[in-house]
Amino acid sequence: MAPCYWPEVRRGTERFTRELADGLVAHGRRPTLVTSHPGRPSRTVEDGLRVIRLPRPPSGALDRRLYEDHLTHLPLSAAAVLALRPTVAHALYPTDGVAAGVWSRLTGRPSVLSYMGIPEASWLERKHLRRRTLARAAAGCDAVVALSRTAAAEFRATLGVEARVIAPGVDLEAFSPGGQRAPEPTIFCAASILTPAKRVHELLAAFPAVRARHPRARLLLSRPADVAAAEALVAGAEGVELVDVDDRAALRDAYRAAWVSVLPSVGEAFGLVLVESMACGTPVVGRRAGAIAEVVDRPSVGVLFDGGPDDLAGALEEALELAERAETPAATRAHAEGFSTAACTGAYEDLYEELEAARKELDARGRNTDA
Repeated sequence: MAPCYWPEVRRGTERFTRELADGLVAHGRRPTLVTSHPGRPSRTVEDGLRVIRLPRPPSGALDRRLYEDHLTHLPLSAAAVLALRPTVAHALYPTDGVAAGVWSRLTGRPSVLSYMGIPEASWLERKHLRRRTLARAAAGCDAVVALSRTAAAEFRATLGVEARVIAPGVDLEAFSPGGQRAPEPTIFCAASILTPAKRVHELLAAFPAVRARHPRARLLLSRPADVAAAEALVAGAEGVELVDVDDRAALRDAYRAAWVSVLPSVGEAFGLVLVESMACGTPVVGRRAGAIAEVVDRPSVGVLFDGGPDDLAGALEEALELAERAETPAATRAHAEGFSTAACTGAYEDLYEELEAARKELDARGRNTDA
């Protein structure tokens, strides 16, 4: 269960959904995604994943009053899951997690909430019902999964919830070394440039210092749907280009062509784009914040920075030097192999089976007690 899916949205959660579905399909499972979109209901099968897209009522009034995101799709999604009668309900957003927990109570079957962020107290207080929704979802589902040790620790500190850690997986066949690296020093950022937490504005502020050392250097940024806003953001910046990377092959080619991939975000629960880049043989730069240090945990694969644009520029310089070492592509690829789709899928399948067995045992005890 997820509020959005591609092609409407192609951020980390949606890519996680696709990667997990690919792994489940490869293992002979039959996953179904219940999601929503601003259109008529539809049912499709997309590379083995059955996708049910339900109409999403407008949320403008709730958004203006600063209520939690993704509330309006819940009634239809909850009804669809009840009708489907799956073995396990797996929610990928807290509002869906509330519905999954209710479904578990009604059906006696297990549910899982995978939380895609870090549940920091300040974030939970930023919108009405956000903390309450997450707490209710965590209490109702049989298991809560965090993407990193950092996120799990925050669950424990903020909500008193013990979350399991399962890192998201990367398709190591889709994201692999190959092709030709760009002839000029090229830095690629796959993050959403209009999302403030991604701190792309700091990257734009840092890039002139890199370009002063490397006059031919290029900075490639992912072009968002709001092209006008993106063009306004980069207007006048020399060496900066917007590129279309919505297609997975185009994203892979951007990683392959780059000398360095950078994610200047704060509050990342994992940093999937960094692992994708490393899988393609390209070293990375990330902020020493959130869970990025868990992903970039050795100097042979990338560089971490702590401060603002000056520190970021220095890290990019260091990473450009790392990119020119002959051993770097093999090192980054080997590190990325620890975050495979197969490993992620296997961990979730083990969890599903464990929860299903626990539910059956609980039912059996209940029957014995009644007898």
